[in-house]
Amino acid sequence: MRKLIAALACRSGGSRLYGKPMQNLDIEKGISVLQYIINCVKRFPTINEIVLGISEGLDNLIYTSIAKKNNIFYIIGDENDVLCRLIQCADRCQATDIFRLTTESPFIYFEAIEEAWREHVNGNYDFSSLDNLPNGSGFEIIKLDAYKTSHYNGEERHRSELCSLYIRENKEKFKIKYIDIPKSIKRTDIRLTIDYPEDLILCRAVYKHFEQIAPLIPLANIIAYLDDNPKLKALVDPFIEEGLKTMYL
Repeated sequence: MRKLIAALACRSGGSRLYGKPMQNLDIEKGISVLQYIINCVKRFPTINEIVLGISEGLDNLIYTSIAKKNNIFYIIGDENDVLCRLIQCADRCQATDIFRLTTESPFIYFEAIEEAWREHVNGNYDFSSLDNLPNGSGFEIIKLDAYKTSHYNGEERHRSELCSLYIRENKEKFKIKYIDIPKSIKRTDIRLTIDYPEDLILCRAVYKHFEQIAPLIPLANIIAYLDDNPKLKALVDPFIEEGLKTMYL
């Protein structure tokens, strides 16, 4: 029996913007980026559990409080070995597969989750990925054994936050599925991840505009909103090229 869990790596460091997962999308209600992601993922019964993979260090203890508040599991692990933390998350719940997204990217293409999981299981894939979306909107589904192979055979750089790099560099060793997406949302010129203060301004504006339907804001709606607000989109344009270099790592 296959079991899918969402493993969310959490750490408060960051030279450009400190504590990105804990930055508020909704300042008045105190809804952080991480809380928004948790609220979204909880809507999908396909994902059996959510586990926070928390980095060691006093600065990160706040994430244990978030886990307890949301009645979800957590593990505490090595700061630099992010891949190991995701593996620990899966082992904590006896999961077979990991749903991976980053905790600084609130607006994922959730519309594809259910079908992606069905195809992943039916095709017995090691790695299923959404590519060519706005930066921050994709997700991956990875068989736990594939991540354990990556950790065992990979180098230090493969065990960093670039958790799927070993698989992407050794495609011949894994069964890989690239999930089909509509052409209309293949927009790598749009950035929906939070790494700079300007990113946070943009994501807060998106949230505020669509607050009534959050946390399930259709990606096509967000793209249309940003197309209609070019000045807002222009805030993060300087970071798009940089982000694309690591988007599929």
